This record gives sequence, C-alpha cells and structure tokens, in this order.
Amino acid sequence: MGAVLPAAGRAGRRTGPECCPAPVSGDLAQDPLEGEEDGGEILFADRVGIRLDQVTGRTWGEKGKTPVVRRSGNRFSVDAMSAISTKGRMHFMVFTESFTAEVMCRFLDRLAGHFGHKVHLVVDGHSVHRSKKVRGRLATRPNDVELHFLPPYSPELNPDELVNADLKHSPPKQHRARDQVELATETRRFLRRRQRQPHTVRGYFGGPHVRYVLDENPMSF
Repeated sequence: MGAVLPAAGRAGRRTGPECCPAPVSGDLAQDPLEGEEDGGEILFADRVGIRLDQVTGRTWGEKGKTPVVRRSGNRFSVDAMSAISTKGRMHFMVFTESFTAEVMCRFLDRLAGHFGHKVHLVVDGHSVHRSKKVRGRLATRPNDVELHFLPPYSPELNPDELVNADLKHSPPKQHRARDQVELATETRRFLRRRQRQPHTVRGYFGGPHVRYVLDENPMSF
C-alpha cells in the first residue's frame, strides 16, 4: 500500500509518498494505514482546550436590543486529549495542567494499556508530539505506540478535530460550570457519552475532508 495521507489543501485525494512529512526519527513511520495489516490499531488523536467563557451557541433577544448572557466572572479552562478509530472506539484523558511532554507520555501509556497490540497514532506536528521526551518514551517501548504525522497546517485532515468541535458546542446550555472541577466533570461526561455511541464516533470519519481514511481503509468501518 502506498502513502495515504492526502497533501494539505487536497483532502480526500490519494497522493504519492511526497504527501507525508518526513519522520522525525526512525521510529516514526510515514504510512499509518498500513498498521492494520500487521495487526495494529489505527487511531487519530488531538488535544482540545475548553474555556468557561467560550461561546457555545446562539441565543435570542428583543428586537433592537443586544442580548446579554450572564456568566461568572471567573476564567478557567481544562484540556482533553482524545483518540478515535474508524471502528467507533474512543479513548480520552481530561487534565487541568498545561499540555506538556509529560502529559503526552501519560496519555500514550494509558492508550497502550487498552490494547494488546501495537497502536498507530496519527497526530499533528505539535512541538510536544515531536519533543525529545516523547521520542524517548516511544523508543523504549516501540511495540506499544508508533506516531505518524499529518501534513503541516492541515487540521481539517484530522477526524478528531470534529470531536473537538462537537465537544465545544455541547456544554449544558442551562447550567454553566462554576469552577474548574465542574468544567472537567462536564467534559468527561460528554466524552464518556460519546464512548458509548460508536456510531457517532464512526460518523466523525464521514466529513468531506476526512473521508479519505475510509476510502483507503473501507473494511475497518
């Protein structure tokens, strides 16, 4: 099988090996969709930040008057790292600290613990993903997880971005989190609900820019 990640700006089209960025080191391969041929599991992952004061929907107001949505003056946020597969599986981790190499390694350890075979994880080129600490962790346990990078500046090629968009537009409309603990609880509740909805997770791969994953690997749907 040739390289299957489409070039940036040309989502959905099969391209040659030049479409994929060069690996950072020998343990970062170019063709993740070959993973299932060797019994591995292919997942797409991304990190998302959720803020209390973000706009999550539309409201209404009296004609000629700008509607005012009352909310707490507190500002806080939580982050989540999720990974999804075309089989409808979702794995996630919610955290409140900054996204660092240590956090990424913790996520990789948790992810590897859910599988009895190798995981091929497709991610963007974030500096944390390419950090020395993450590369070191991958090198010490090469049979656990292998990273594959999407082309630069092409978030639309990552199906997990649709999970992020879904999450940001799904907080309760009638109740706003009052603190960081409540915001983290709401985030976990949403992601756990999606975990129990494999048909919805599979649906994230149906978008026009990410359909290439199914076109190249139809038997995994």
